[in-house]
Amino acid sequence: MAPTFIAMTAEIGTGTEKGMAPAPQETAKLEIPPSKILIVGGGSSHDFEKWFNKADSTLLKAAYTSNVAQIAGALPQVDVLYLSNNQAIPDPATRKGIVEFLDAGKGLILGHAANWYNWKDWPEYNRDIVGGGSRGHEKYQEFEVTINDESSPITAGVPKTFRVKDELYGYVKDPKGAEIKVLATGKSLETGKEWPVVFTVAHPKARIVGITLGHDGAAHDGEPYQQLLKNAAAWAAKK
Repeated sequence: MAPTFIAMTAEIGTGTEKGMAPAPQETAKLEIPPSKILIVGGGSSHDFEKWFNKADSTLLKAAYTSNVAQIAGALPQVDVLYLSNNQAIPDPATRKGIVEFLDAGKGLILGHAANWYNWKDWPEYNRDIVGGGSRGHEKYQEFEVTINDESSPITAGVPKTFRVKDELYGYVKDPKGAEIKVLATGKSLETGKEWPVVFTVAHPKARIVGITLGHDGAAHDGEPYQQLLKNAAAWAAKK
């Protein structure tokens, strides 16, 4: 049976998504907590405020913003950047700042929507930072996750297999992109198709981990997701 795939509704490369208001332009300084983690959210098709702000920022004791204009000013105070957004980051200086942040050996978590092919005008993001990406996902439904690498600190304490109701992203490795190591795989109970759901991305200096889970509370409120996220933050913060 062929998977029921749902495509992104973004106007790719413009930074404007259907139903999404333009990002605010105020650049008030963010207060970065002792965890030195910054979560960036915002965009379409997800409740970023509820799940990536209130849920994940509380879990990680992290700062949160949906104003991408605040990223550049915060990066010098941050050890781990957690991108969950599918809204655009259009400012070239901010994009350059993220690349320099990684080149300085910092950590990056790519959460859910940040693993998408969101921006045609920033191909380096998917090729060099995400190692590929998703252009579609199976319909929202329960699927099974299997840990491929139980020895990784990112999967420590996570059940070998568990089920979650979520969007199973069709993440595909870019053949010209950075190398990845798959730590966990999601398997559709409808089609049997398997996709990476947790992976690391090779980088000369930075620690990059992608987690495609996280559409809503079915993931964010679950212990496996929470353990993965806490482990990913701790791993990414190591220098």
